Formats: sequence, C-alpha cells, structure tokens
Amino acid sequence: MQVIDTEIPAVKRVVPKRHGDDRGWFSETFRADVLARAGIANAFIQDNQSFSAPQGTVRGLHFQTAPAAQAKLIRVLAGAILDVAVDLRSDSPSYGKHVAVRLDAEGGEQLFVPAGFAHGFCTLEPNTMVAYKVDAYYSPENDRNLRWNDPAIGIDWPVTESEATVSGKDRTAPLLADLGRVF
Repeated sequence: MQVIDTEIPAVKRVVPKRHGDDRGWFSETFRADVLARAGIANAFIQDNQSFSAPQGTVRGLHFQTAPAAQAKLIRVLAGAILDVAVDLRSDSPSYGKHVAVRLDAEGGEQLFVPAGFAHGFCTLEPNTMVAYKVDAYYSPENDRNLRWNDPAIGIDWPVTESEATVSGKDRTAPLLADLGRVF
C-alpha cells in the first residue's frame, strides 16, 4: 500500500497493491499500521455506503463540526467519481482551496480526507457505489454543508448545474463567504 500526499498534504491518496492471477485479484484495502506510518492514525468507527443511479449525481460538499468532525477514507466499489476535498481550516494556508481526484472501482485508489475539510463527489458513470470509513459517528446537530458549485472555490465539476442531480439540501447550501469560521 502506498500513501501519497496531494497538493494539500493533509489530504492523501491511498493506493492499495493488487495481487492478480487468472482468477482476478486480491487487495488489502485497509491496513492501520501502514496508514499510521504515513500519518493517518485515525480510529475509524463507522462505515458508510452510497449508491447513485444516474451519472452526474453530486453528493456534497458535506462536513461535521466539532466535537463530531469526521475524517474519511473514501473508495469506489462500482463505477467512478470525481472526489473533492475543500480545506475549511481557518488558519490553514490552503483555506478555501480544494483537491479533486478521480477514483474508480477498476483502479481501487482511495482518498483520505481529514477533519476540517468539506467532502463531496460527482459520479462519472451510472450505477456508482461509494464506500467510506469515518472516525466519528454521524451527528445531525453537527452536520453541515457547503455549496457544491461555489465559484469562489472553483471546482471543475464534470457537470453543469442544470445537468447535475443534486439534493435540495446541497443545492441551497451556504457559500464559502457565508459559512463563517467552522474549523
């Protein structure tokens, strides 16, 4: 397993090694010891899974505030996504900047998103299934979101606003400028 820094070093690409033969392949998708050596020592306590039927489904940008802020380890089980993490740490030099990574079931690569970031994705294929580990339980009181297509963030989404399938909650989320200090 390889762990690689992104443009924002707190966000990391996790690349599990695949061992293949004529039957297919085998991969260790989670190794606490390897991740800890790379600086990811989070105790993941909940697994989540989503299924999106249409291509162009946008989920996010979601986060939870303290004391229930979540780090996430995201992977795709079927299909493909553009996975995005936006830095919301007020004192960070990369505040308001984002990392966007293509994740797909075929490659098996994962993305680690630490607490202090908003997270979201857009499906690049129909019938996409995403699984992710979190290190804090879901907390409705701390659940927040950020507008997925805020021009101040400048994410190059693979869909326009009119093409995207987006929940009402995500469509009306606050802009970064209106969010205030959350981390």
